[in-house]
Amino acid sequence: MKNLFQAASVLLSDLASTVLFFALYFLTDNLYLSVGLGMALGLAQIGWQLAQRKPVEALQWLSIVLVLASGSATLLTHDPLFIMLKPSAIYALVGFVMLKRGWMTRYMPPRAVLVIDIATRFGYVWAGLMFASAALNIALAISLDVRTWAAVMSAWGIASKVGLFLIQYTLMTRIGLRRARAMMAAAAAPT
Repeated sequence: MKNLFQAASVLLSDLASTVLFFALYFLTDNLYLSVGLGMALGLAQIGWQLAQRKPVEALQWLSIVLVLASGSATLLTHDPLFIMLKPSAIYALVGFVMLKRGWMTRYMPPRAVLVIDIATRFGYVWAGLMFASAALNIALAISLDVRTWAAVMSAWGIASKVGLFLIQYTLMTRIGLRRARAMMAAAAAPT
């Protein structure tokens, strides 16, 4: 559970500028204020890490580059499409990272050793979800207004990930229990 909370806090920190953008846009309906403050927060986060002499990971650098590039393009062209397409780039990059076999293993507790093969398969399912989310975001960004797009993508982002997590957790727990019982029965059987 500790690993889950640690991963969630890192993810929330990585998404802070996007969350700030969405929240400000919903509250103020001011695209330029929302984009500008989202960009400022992203820069402040990187600056804070550098000031504390903490390493800035490659994905964090990539994220700030995407925030600055899409935010600047939105501000310069007065077209919110650039900021709306940024999540597709992030989803696609994360999807490619998730194609690495066994990436999920480091997040599994020791007791899950019986279902590592299932976790590996779910790693590919997660990658597929990221690619599907990237495609969905592109389709919605080019067809919806900013407010509707933000609402739909926020709902999709939360619902799809929570849904897949619950499916994975339930399936892996059932398979793990079944395999553990089979191993105990085999060990208890007279030879």
